[in-house]
Amino acid sequence: MNSTLPTTARSGSADGAALLQVTDLVRHYALPRETLFAPPPLVKALNGVSFSVQAGRSLGIVGESGSGKSTIARLVMALDAPTSGSVRLEGRDLNALSKAELRTARRDFQMVFQDPYGSLDPRQTVARIVAEPLDALAEASSRKEQRERAAESLAAVGLRSTDLDKYPHEFSGGQRQRIAIARALITRPKLIVADEPVSALDVSVQAQVLNLMQDLQQQFGISYLLISHDLAVVNHLCDDVAVVFKGQIVEQGRPGDLFREAQHPYTRTLLSAVLQTP
Repeated sequence: MNSTLPTTARSGSADGAALLQVTDLVRHYALPRETLFAPPPLVKALNGVSFSVQAGRSLGIVGESGSGKSTIARLVMALDAPTSGSVRLEGRDLNALSKAELRTARRDFQMVFQDPYGSLDPRQTVARIVAEPLDALAEASSRKEQRERAAESLAAVGLRSTDLDKYPHEFSGGQRQRIAIARALITRPKLIVADEPVSALDVSVQAQVLNLMQDLQQQFGISYLLISHDLAVVNHLCDDVAVVFKGQIVEQGRPGDLFREAQHPYTRTLLSAVLQTP
């Protein structure tokens, strides 16, 4: 991405309902005991993180490696359980749901991973990869219906139905990430959690993928929770940004306002690094 941080027009309304509400999220991990009788030492990955994402809008979670941002993504996706606190999607506490209820709820929130190479099974055709969430949710009654819906998702991300029978190695990195987005899109989710979705792509391709995500947001009303270390990427896509440092949100606001008038030293350090990038 370009290292400058221009103001970008975005869709959505600041008055929209809170789709995702994260409250006082804490996650501690116990390390192996140093001695038999000593209590296990703790890694405090998150310490009281709270934020919300409104319907049809995007929030960027930004921070360096080890700041806790990927832990947030895992907890929001209910791939891990918090030590305390809650993650609510449309008012439902995801950690209070039964396994069956959570499986049904997953049609409303999907994930796009960082690595478009590692996140796609090289042994599967694109048709099977994109339709995978339908299998997990038992949403499609037949392979024919799955194939039709997979073709629709591919068309939405700018790929063709003739790509259904190809394999991941036949595509470029940007096309693979489009396939990953199509897979997330197939259940028509209300929220997509995108963990560094363009960091593995060439700079020339990053803006194309981000523009695609914007177009899909306008078309389907999707909300994004974007995890990134790149302030320029967050500025391109997000309505709001939260800066995470040592497991806590140290600053939050609109990207333009935050980047112009950063208050926390960590935010100013991140911003300085971006602006010094050639």
